[in-house]
Amino acid sequence: MVDYLAPYVPVADAIATVFKPHAEVVIHDLGSGTIRHIANRMSPRKVGDDSLAELEDLGALDEAVIGPYPKRNADGRSLKSITAVLRDGRRKPIGLLCINVDVSMFEAMQAMSKDFLRFAESAPRPAALFRNDWREEVNDIVGQFLSDRGTTLTGMGIVDREALVTLLEERGLFDVRHAATYITQLLGLSRATLYKTLKAVREAI
Repeated sequence: MVDYLAPYVPVADAIATVFKPHAEVVIHDLGSGTIRHIANRMSPRKVGDDSLAELEDLGALDEAVIGPYPKRNADGRSLKSITAVLRDGRRKPIGLLCINVDVSMFEAMQAMSKDFLRFAESAPRPAALFRNDWREEVNDIVGQFLSDRGTTLTGMGIVDREALVTLLEERGLFDVRHAATYITQLLGLSRATLYKTLKAVREAI
């Protein structure tokens, strides 16, 4: 009898090795309803265990790939899982290759990043430190403008550039000594281009 699942064992081992220790790869034998192979085992399951309960959760096996979908490991860790349906020469499903990736570390990193950046919500910027620093004001205006428009300094077109110069002009920043030089450097423009844009803005206001 042909062992159609045997060629997938080294595939499972290879995937598990690349992502070790963060991924478990399991081969289910649909014929016997048991686990045929486990690479980098992260759960209490072992080869030969019944897998029918787990297979029932997947539903129909019409697709070649099922997922990704969320799961929970026995120890409570969050998993991101995906399943490939293995078929024989007649396209009949004979097994499943399931990859379970431990994403609990990434969830912790996401939570830590959120906590680390929370200063922007909880504490105002010390006004005394920035009141007279027009460079900080320029940086704030440019940064907020790019964020609102979903663009970058290099990605700005003429319309975006005129809109940004308009904001800077309305705040009176071009009246500040040396500000124009700083703005040309920040925006990556020549002085001629900046003043041409500024002239067009002032004529339109």
